[in-house]
Amino acid sequence: MLLLILVENPLKLLMSTVVILSHPFSFVGMFLSGKKQCNAVPPLNKQTIVITGASSGIGRATAIELARYNCKLILAARNKAALDEVADVCNRLGANAMVVVTDVTDAQAITTLGKDACAFGKSIDAWINVAGVGLLGDFSSIPLEVHQQVIQTNLIGYINGAYAALPCFKKQGYGTIVNVNSAGGFLPMPYSVAYTASKYGVRGYAEALQGELGDYPNINVCNVYPGFVDTPGPSHAGNYTGKKLKPMPPVVSPTRVASEIVALLQNPREHVLIGSAAYGARVGSIFAPRFTRWVMTQISRNYFKHAEPEAVTNGNLQHATHLHYQISGGYTSKKVTKHNLKLGGIAGAAAVTAFWLVRKFV
Repeated sequence: MLLLILVENPLKLLMSTVVILSHPFSFVGMFLSGKKQCNAVPPLNKQTIVITGASSGIGRATAIELARYNCKLILAARNKAALDEVADVCNRLGANAMVVVTDVTDAQAITTLGKDACAFGKSIDAWINVAGVGLLGDFSSIPLEVHQQVIQTNLIGYINGAYAALPCFKKQGYGTIVNVNSAGGFLPMPYSVAYTASKYGVRGYAEALQGELGDYPNINVCNVYPGFVDTPGPSHAGNYTGKKLKPMPPVVSPTRVASEIVALLQNPREHVLIGSAAYGARVGSIFAPRFTRWVMTQISRNYFKHAEPEAVTNGNLQHATHLHYQISGGYTSKKVTKHNLKLGGIAGAAAVTAFWLVRKFV
């Protein structure tokens, strides 16, 4: 239960709002769930939807999930063979899918993608930004241009997508942008500085755009924050650690993320968190940022200490690879090891501390 104490001065109201709670986590829930927005969107089987990063992982899962609704899909990524494979599956499921080979860092290519989508579907009803890359390693040991490539793909690529979609949305009076972010939008990731910067940047761009579009109640900007997802991402990532990369457990299924994205296209919300890691990241960022950062540092160092060796690689940062274009990365093994138990203990300590902070200060 929330009680707002109103004051006459609007600025003072903003600065002086007092929240009285009947349960300690209701305050947290206000930040986690996101306010539902007004919407007036066509049914999915009437929509034309652009998906970037559609060749693997979350993008591929989302395309296949949407295909079951018989909508028109424009599938974009850098690997044509992988896109053709996804398009074939989607068409057999009842969709009308078109492939457009696109590098999201190329603004002109994204403009062309938008024009092709409009010509194909006569409109664009939704634009789903999924394309992204990962990068891990000691900050100073990674070439600066590699850091910059991550920012270009993960942040500028999303801005390019929104820039291409919005003129169409404003003309028709409605539309939905979905930005697939991650727990990294709240959680600083040591040894992944550029990735963290890009995800914080996506959250900032999206929330600023939500404010700017306040006069367009039927244009929605939705943000999805999954925890660590079981995709081929670690196999595609730039890796300067010298160690084999795996997502931190517990991992979220890409199909679960895809289902949430489909739900947003029907009932848009400003943001959705998926998985315990995402909620833990959000709570930690609010109540214990320094402790959360320390925990992530310890987890990372402990992982690198025990992980198998692997050669340094730029992965798919500069160019598309020809491997690992499935939905899942195969990281959902439930095998319990001493190492995983140690990670779980650290994460559990973080959760207990976050709970104590909520009880103490809220």
